[in-house]
Amino acid sequence: MRGVIPEIAWAPRGACRDSDPDLFFPLTSSAEQEERAKGVCAGCQVLADCREYALRTGEPDGIWGGLTVEERRRARFPGGWQHATAGR
Repeated sequence: MRGVIPEIAWAPRGACRDSDPDLFFPLTSSAEQEERAKGVCAGCQVLADCREYALRTGEPDGIWGGLTVEERRRARFPGGWQHATAGR
């Protein structure tokens, strides 16, 4: 694929490729919007690649791999991951 960054070469096969980007990157999110975006992701052939990319790179915005920003944050930093003396 010409002009495609190798790290996200899977992206053109994503179910979201024909969707409005605002669905995945809204100015203000809502539960309804998140569910609609996750519905697109649910049947995606590259869901695992997308999710892995977003978790590995710490994508700060949008819904990637069927996960919201908060869901990705919890997956990357599960409860109790910090040492009790952190921040002292």
